Amino acid sequence: MIFYEITHADKELITSALKTLEKNFDDGIYNHTVGAALRCKNGKIYTGVNCDGIHGSCAEYITVGIAISAGERDFDTIVAVHDKAENCVVSPCGNCRQMLLEYAPNIKVILNDDNGNLIKVGIKDLLPFAWKHVVVVEE
Repeated sequence: MIFYEITHADKELITSALKTLEKNFDDGIYNHTVGAALRCKNGKIYTGVNCDGIHGSCAEYITVGIAISAGERDFDTIVAVHDKAENCVVSPCGNCRQMLLEYAPNIKVILNDDNGNLIKVGIKDLLPFAWKHVVVVEE
């Protein structure tokens, strides 16, 4: 597993996600309890919150969708946050890991290690032996 340095820009990404969550948090309703921030390779940052419900969507899904809707395709780093989580950072769920691998196979993810330290790793390290689309070639 390759670990990347947590930079000042990464800390700003966490802050951006926390600000978006703070503006949209629904205390007691829990529709918007996780925020995410995505930095593209061109430096642009997109943020979003989860949309909970019967068929809810995680903050990472919403944020990637917002960036794609704006025409972005080259993603650098993503982080998901909750203000009461360790370091205010939460790890992406399995569905988000799969989605990130498919949409951004070279993206880096900020999360906590088992000791509570912030780390940044590639999505491929978070989902080894991942499912991949099968291309059927007819002969």
